[in-house]
This record gives sequence, structure tokens and C-alpha cells, in this order.
Amino acid sequence: MTFTQLEVFVTLARAGSFSRAATLLGITQSAVSHAIRALERELGVPLFVRDRAVPELTPAGARLLARAHEIRTLHEALIQDAKDAQGLREGVLRIASFGSTSSLRILPDLLARFRQLHPGIEVYIDEEADDTVVRWLTERRVEIGFVVLPDERFETLPLVQDEFVAVLPEAHPLARKASVTPADLNELPFVLPEAGCGDLIQAILDRAQARPRILYRFPQLLSILGFVERGLAVSVAARLALPDDPPGVVYRPLSPRVPRRVGLAVRDAAKLSPAARAFMQVARQMYGGRRQAADRAPAMPVGTCAMPART
Repeated sequence: MTFTQLEVFVTLARAGSFSRAATLLGITQSAVSHAIRALERELGVPLFVRDRAVPELTPAGARLLARAHEIRTLHEALIQDAKDAQGLREGVLRIASFGSTSSLRILPDLLARFRQLHPGIEVYIDEEADDTVVRWLTERRVEIGFVVLPDERFETLPLVQDEFVAVLPEAHPLARKASVTPADLNELPFVLPEAGCGDLIQAILDRAQARPRILYRFPQLLSILGFVERGLAVSVAARLALPDDPPGVVYRPLSPRVPRRVGLAVRDAAKLSPAARAFMQVARQMYGGRRQAADRAPAMPVGTCAMPART
């Protein structure tokens, strides 16, 4: 078994096709097939089902993929440690983000600062729903992931405070209020986000015994804002997931306020690669001690919430 074979295995599982995996790896499609067959012969089990249009992991392949991610991460960390000892600043860092809150509000400035300090580090960022980010962290597919806090499964670094807001048409009577209670939404046509925060928003409504008419369930933020702008419905979402000043739409804080904290998570800070340690240090320097208005809000239960990236 070679590290190259494991890299081909991981890439094919992510890419979903031999041709795309070959493109990502910069090798031929036949080389991808050869590497997978050689790995399967050595392991003694098939890793993919090939009699379909898209190769799918076998049950054994799915189990071994988590180990492959772990070995690849440790291999990259070993190489980075060796280069760091030589005074070199090279390496690879893999980060998982969960949507516009992290990808648009936090990562651009953080990544720009990190590149200034460590231009030789190649950073890969994949964006997925928050539950997928947690799974990737657990599988060591990524070293660092954005999560909603608290999350006792990982070592975490708080970054920003957020809160949930009512999303209203600009001409709606509720838009004239300074804040909106969940009960104010009773009987109103409602869009329930179908991304990571849908269950949490439903819980907020249930706790207040609020009963809006949930007519629409959309995973895309753009669709939600479009329906609200046209006066077809109201909604609730995390403020940092929303764009500033969308036409025809206003945001009003919920009363009582419902805060949300977002931060970085790692499995074991003591085992991070030099690149990951450097990234966490930059995050501490940029966001350490930073607080937003939600800090002053009364504590209420919070949970995961991620608006999808394709908006």
C-alpha cells in the first residue's frame, strides 16, 4: 500500500467519477483504475461498485475511507513537521465550512491574513452542511471545521456571536416593530429553511407555541429572500447567514433574543499539523476577545444552523 494509492482512493470517493478523479490528480484515467485495483488486491476487498454510471463505495470501502482520510492527514502533518524543522513554510491545510456565515463573513479576511503570513501553505476549503462538517472532522477528512457552539465533541475556538432574526417584507406591518416575537408570526405564510437550521427554527416556534402557516420549505437562501421580497411569506434565519440590505426585505431581532455562536473546531489540538496550528493562531489573533451584540442577549438554547452556499 502506498500513499499515492490512498490519495487516489480518497479523491475518487470525493469526485464520484474516474475521469474527474484523474483530472483532479493530474494523471490518466487508467492510472486511477490501476491504483484502485492494486489497493483492492492488497486489502482483499472491493472498494467501489463499478457496474453503475457513478462508482459507489462498497460498505467496506466506506469504512476504510475514514481510515484513509486519517492516514492522509497524518502523512501531510509528518511532511509539514519535517519542512517546518528545516525552516520551510510549505504544506497543505484542509478546512470545512458550513455556509455563508463562515464562508462569506469570516473566511475571506481570515484566509487573506493567513496567506500573508504563510504564503507557502496551500489551503483547501470544502463547503457543506454543518452535519457533514462534523462528520468530516470525525473522519479526519479535514483538520479544521466551522461549527456552531457549544460542541463538546471537539476542541473549539469561539469566533463570532450571531442571532436569529425575523425576515420580513419591507412593507409588512411587523417591519414597523423594533423586534418580533414568535407569536407575532401566528397564521402568517411562512418559509421554513430546509438547511441545517430548519429543525432549530421549528424548535424556536414550538417553544413559544407559535403557529405560522408553513407553506414553503426551501433549502436555498435566495429562494427564501425572493418569496419574502414579493410579500408571499415571512421567515426566520441566522443574521450572519443573510446578506446586508437585500431589496424589499428587512430583518428584526426576535424577542426574546436567540443567540448563536460560531467557531472553529479540531479533534485534537495537540496533534494538529504545523499549518493547522498556524491557522488557529491567526484566528485567535484576529477574533480573540471579539464579541457581538448577542453576547448581551439572554441565554437560550442554540443548535446547529447552516444556510446552503448555493445562493
